[in-house]
Amino acid sequence: MPDQRRRGQLTRLEVLRTEWLTPHLVRVVAGGAGMAAFCPNEFTDQYVKVVFRRPGVDYPEPFDLATARELPREQWPILRTYTVRAVTETELTLDFVYHGEQGLAGPWAAGLKPGDEVLLAGPGGAYAPDPDADWHLLAGDESALPAIAVALERIPAGVPAWAFVEVAGVDEELALAHTAQSTVRYLHRGAGTSLPEAVRAQRLPAGRGHVFVHGEAGDVREIRQYLFGELGLDRDQVSISGYWRRGMDDEAFRVAKRAEREAEEAQQAGQAAAR
Repeated sequence: MPDQRRRGQLTRLEVLRTEWLTPHLVRVVAGGAGMAAFCPNEFTDQYVKVVFRRPGVDYPEPFDLATARELPREQWPILRTYTVRAVTETELTLDFVYHGEQGLAGPWAAGLKPGDEVLLAGPGGAYAPDPDADWHLLAGDESALPAIAVALERIPAGVPAWAFVEVAGVDEELALAHTAQSTVRYLHRGAGTSLPEAVRAQRLPAGRGHVFVHGEAGDVREIRQYLFGELGLDRDQVSISGYWRRGMDDEAFRVAKRAEREAEEAQQAGQAAAR
């Protein structure tokens, strides 16, 4: 089996078809000979990094990340992370949120045609519903919807689960497959209950739960404080991450997140040195 962890190795696929699921959500199904080299994992938040060549840059061929990163940093390819919605031996499905011509990945996905090339690095992942958990809680927005959808399909029958998904409006809601013991509730952004409010209001049963919360960084921070500070959940019970931040485009958020991480690492190093 090919080792996808080899630095710089890419999966090269071609677009088979696209479909608009909602006014702002486009599905891209890719496949071709490159699927033989793709090694899916067991995670429901399995993700790939879509690789975008920078316009006007003459990359060495055959193209791969290792050789491309021998160029000046400003010429490196741009990577964007997306959750795999579905994968078979012959097809890989990704869903992209489209905000008009803003950003990089949305307009690219909206303009794809059958036969166009799709370059992917990965996959990675870290979360799948614990089959031994007594209950499950899932929360996120459009960016987390693919992972939530896959997780709902994996939760065992008879185990209660609650999924809260924030979208722009009723036109952005998708029917999600789930068991009779699972509840899916859509929240409309800026109209009524917010994602943190919905999570707080949900009465959870006794027993050990498993939680997945991914979405806007401010909402995620508020929910994190509730899960750990008030509910007292253990770290291994929760998968939590902020994908984006209000008021920032993707690149600005990446810069801010990197600065926060570096500041946190510096603080930890200072604390260790003071001991």
